Order: sequence, then structure tokens, then C-alpha cells
Amino acid sequence: MEWSVGFTNRAGKQVKRLPERIHDAVEFLAYTLAETGPAQPAWPHYGKIRGQAGCHHCHIQRGRPTYVAVWRELPGRRIEVTYVGTHEGADYQRLC
Repeated sequence: MEWSVGFTNRAGKQVKRLPERIHDAVEFLAYTLAETGPAQPAWPHYGKIRGQAGCHHCHIQRGRPTYVAVWRELPGRRIEVTYVGTHEGADYQRLC
């Protein structure tokens, strides 16, 4: 059974402003989340966010700048991407 993946309004706007290569990687991440669920250990620097139940993050691109994605599990096999952008702009505790 697949997961339903959505983006917050803020994250959806962030994705539209990303470079094309990063945008494509975000689409692939969303596809992977839908197919296999919120745990994504194959993605670089994947991890659960401490102190935030059901919140996860990973790097989409390493280097400078480093791009990251943050998402959370919701009831009913749903996943909501809450942030996509540079590592410097990510406040992990507030984003979930």
C-alpha cells in the first residue's frame, strides 16, 4: 500500500524556486516516499529529528549550498513535506 505525499504551501513555493536539478531530486524523493514510506535510510544524511515524533530529514544535494528536505508522518499513511531548501535556512525543530 502506497503512502500519500503532499507539500505544505510554503514547501510547494520553495520547490518552485529551486534549481532544476534540485527540483528533480525533490520529485524523486516524493516518489520514493510514496513507494516506501517515511524512513529513507538510502538518502544522504537521512535521520529522524530528535524531539519531534514522526519527523524526518535528508540531504538532497551535498556541497555548497547543501539542500535538505524535512517531512512528517501524518495519520492515515500520509506524509507532508514541510521544508525544502538550503541547510542554512533549516530550523529542524520548528519545521516539524
